[in-house]
Amino acid sequence: MNEARIYLIGAGPGDPALLTLKGHRYLTAADVVVYDHLVHQRLLRWVRADAETIDVGAAAPRPLEQDAICLLLAEKAREGKTVARLKWGDPFVFDSGGKEALFLHEQGVPFEVVPGIPSGIGSPTFAGIPVTYPEAGDTLTLVRGHEGETDAPPKVAWSHLARVSGTIVTYGAGPQLAAMVKALRRHGRADSEPAAVIYRGTLPTQHTVQGSLAEIDELVSGPDQREAAVLVVGRVIGLRDHLRWFDTRPLFGRQIVVTRPRAQASDLVDRLEQLGANAVELPTIQIGDPDDLAPLDEVCGRVDTFDWLVFTSANAVAYFIRRLLNSPADVRALKGVRLCAVGPVTANALSRYGLKVDLIPEEYRSEEIVRAMCRDHDLTGHTVLLPRGNLARDVLPSQLRQAGAKVTTVIAYRTAPVDLEVSGGPDIYRLLLERQIDIVTFTSGSSVKNFVKALGEEQASDLLGRVDVACIGPVTADVASRLGIATTIMPTVSTIPRMVDAIVAHTQSAELQGEHR
Repeated sequence: MNEARIYLIGAGPGDPALLTLKGHRYLTAADVVVYDHLVHQRLLRWVRADAETIDVGAAAPRPLEQDAICLLLAEKAREGKTVARLKWGDPFVFDSGGKEALFLHEQGVPFEVVPGIPSGIGSPTFAGIPVTYPEAGDTLTLVRGHEGETDAPPKVAWSHLARVSGTIVTYGAGPQLAAMVKALRRHGRADSEPAAVIYRGTLPTQHTVQGSLAEIDELVSGPDQREAAVLVVGRVIGLRDHLRWFDTRPLFGRQIVVTRPRAQASDLVDRLEQLGANAVELPTIQIGDPDDLAPLDEVCGRVDTFDWLVFTSANAVAYFIRRLLNSPADVRALKGVRLCAVGPVTANALSRYGLKVDLIPEEYRSEEIVRAMCRDHDLTGHTVLLPRGNLARDVLPSQLRQAGAKVTTVIAYRTAPVDLEVSGGPDIYRLLLERQIDIVTFTSGSSVKNFVKALGEEQASDLLGRVDVACIGPVTADVASRLGIATTIMPTVSTIPRMVDAIVAHTQSAELQGEHR
């Protein structure tokens, strides 16, 4: 990208993972990102920190008319900026991408169009409806209807369209959908024709309703039916019962709060969403460098003098090793130093630096580390370095000293609370109050404490009493208990995968018992 250019990028119908590789490449390299309100907010995390982001959607604080958007794109390009114009669905399918591209052409501004998955294709696919199928739908008609918006004559030749065989897919919201269904019926489409309405397609909150065209007519004609949706009409809908794959996942539709720091939440979020859940990211803590790096630098300079280096978290590994590599020493200084990791996740973090651990306790808890070390070694007189966070408990160093070890602790990273009121995250109080949350997850005692601090102890206890609370292990559950929060889900092994397994097992058990909240 040597010259300023406008990239009209289709973001797909909702799921941020449906962005194409080319779209991702251009998005991450852009100087300016201009996006619509329907674009999933998670896509913006891939934008460069120094890039300008401009919300031009209808729900933006200062929404722009289409002509103003065109002028904005051209203006940014003339400033020498590379611009990513992020659009819902596909830029050239029922979107303003064509108008924007034509304007840029007339202005002599270079542009490129990156196709996206249209909602009319992606939403039915996620609902288990192939829009074409041999002998059931060899033709496909896409319609964006504006019927019902005004008293103007219809823009669609419904008398012809109703007689077309195959599948019809229409885009619209409440009054529009209702008017299009009525038009199809009025012009000869059989009342018994299979039909389906798909709301929030490709998202974990997707909702699909199917029935005959007459039944769908009643559904979309209600006064409260204002939500945008995709309507599918045709025999292909009969395949849905056999081809459903998305909304049959074990956690589909569950709203699960993830309180991990954003930089470390991806594993848990990805696992939950793979199982169909909507992961509501609400980081209550943030991880960073300690306020004073001098003590950490000092021990890094003499790390080779220790017999043991004990890590109780992947954070401790990341921040300690990074500082070690920035010091006059490097990982070669660890030759002869025994390495202990509290569990496989921490061990994997060390392995990324080519370091193999000498010891992992059978139970992945700090209290088990001393027992495991003493089982095979006499710790009397041994020197132990323990890099840890600023909020770490004193249990482990105290027990190591009782076993005869000479322990040096050092703050490798700092855990600080996130102000939920200014973080820009979801309104968790409202979501809990309105019972829109099924499960809240905690992976550390500090995340529990900060969550409770943000809501207030009494309110947190009351609101969390209405949902399931998942804690990664007994230490976290104990902190929750002391704050008046009961843990309903806890794995036998304190890892993210086993925690997710426990959530699935609990959810399925509750469904069998008719207890789904």
